[in-house]
Amino acid sequence: MDESQVEAYLARIGAARPEATDAAALRELQVRHLHKVPFENLSIHLGEDLTLTADALFAKIVTRRRGGFCYELNGAFAALLSAFGYPVTLLSARVATPDGLSPPFDHLALRVDLDEPWLVDVGFGRFSHFPLRLDVRTAQPEPGGTFRVEETVDGDLDVYRDGELEYRLEQRRRALADFVPTCWFHRTSPDSHFTRSLVCSRLTDTGRITLSDRTFVDTADGHRTERVLETYESVLATYRDEFGIALDRLPPTPAPR
Repeated sequence: MDESQVEAYLARIGAARPEATDAAALRELQVRHLHKVPFENLSIHLGEDLTLTADALFAKIVTRRRGGFCYELNGAFAALLSAFGYPVTLLSARVATPDGLSPPFDHLALRVDLDEPWLVDVGFGRFSHFPLRLDVRTAQPEPGGTFRVEETVDGDLDVYRDGELEYRLEQRRRALADFVPTCWFHRTSPDSHFTRSLVCSRLTDTGRITLSDRTFVDTADGHRTERVLETYESVLATYRDEFGIALDRLPPTPAPR
């Protein structure tokens, strides 16, 4: 990522250039990213290509001012952090589901090694607002919940939120290309939850807003309000005004299964 791309990325998330490559700056970059860049899977339903390369991710998230899901968001954020000199490692995670853990490479998260190791994740939707210590086994309360990291007998790391397992992290270093097959599965398979649902969500100063197909949910200070958007125009306007996403057409509603 060259200097002009770094400046454009910082403008995209409304962040100043870090004065130091430290934990405080990392925390600021993560929370600003979560506020400005939505977690969304619109490309899957719009028939847009998803390419896991640094240039393609920059073009989508910064130039086109879109969001994405884990491979895109954490992949792009890793490039930005690396440009500032942060030591970043891509990690594979298996997500907790009602049927057990999902397959490997189902989620991409980041490890950043400073004086201590940090879990950084801007691509999991509702999750931690700030980086989490990977070497701490006690509770880590923060605005997104109370998190805890436990090591498994096999050396993986289980990440809990409010007592519920969110995902299991492998600690082996991965490359972005390692996630291409699972990314393809999620954008094409009828068994993927991303092809079965339509979502756009981001953090706000008071909570979170989410547009799921035509249902807009605003959770502010613990109070949830929900309304159905009745017209094509109101849905396009909500994507534009609430998420900063300018679309010329709506993604189709996923077919029920």
